[in-house]
Amino acid sequence: MTTAKLLVALTLAGASLATFAQTTVADPWIRGTVAQQKATGMFAKITSTAGAKLVGASSPVAGIVEVHEMKMEGDRMTMAAVPALDLPAGKAVELKPGGYHVMLMALKQPLKAGEKVAVTLVVEGKDGKRENVEVQAEVRALGNQPAGMQGGMQGGMKADPHKH
Repeated sequence: MTTAKLLVALTLAGASLATFAQTTVADPWIRGTVAQQKATGMFAKITSTAGAKLVGASSPVAGIVEVHEMKMEGDRMTMAAVPALDLPAGKAVELKPGGYHVMLMALKQPLKAGEKVAVTLVVEGKDGKRENVEVQAEVRALGNQPAGMQGGMQGGMKADPHKH
């Protein structure tokens, strides 16, 4: 992507956020992928001033995009789609490795560090009205992940309770 196109995309993303100022997204990023990888996660901090729910997402780089929760059940890490993620009024909700995240699946291409990826978040207000929040998420290299999260995001990963 040329510098001019990137600047236009970032300007448009900022304009979209300004029109729906009730929901803001800070530090959106996506875990980079390797050639054959078909899924990855997007992470960010989302704040809704009035209170809302994150009910969906989409991206041109993925065939399927869902809101997921990753959690420990005994000694197993599980991951599953959730129908909605509450965004309590005035509280930042963190999408992070090992917790809630936006899952991008059926990737159409590898995602390389330094690229920007367009992601549209669908937020539903208390009145049931839905709004789209456009973000440009930076792709971060696999090695720039929090410790213990470099290995991927497949459901059913077994955690080693003896590692410190």
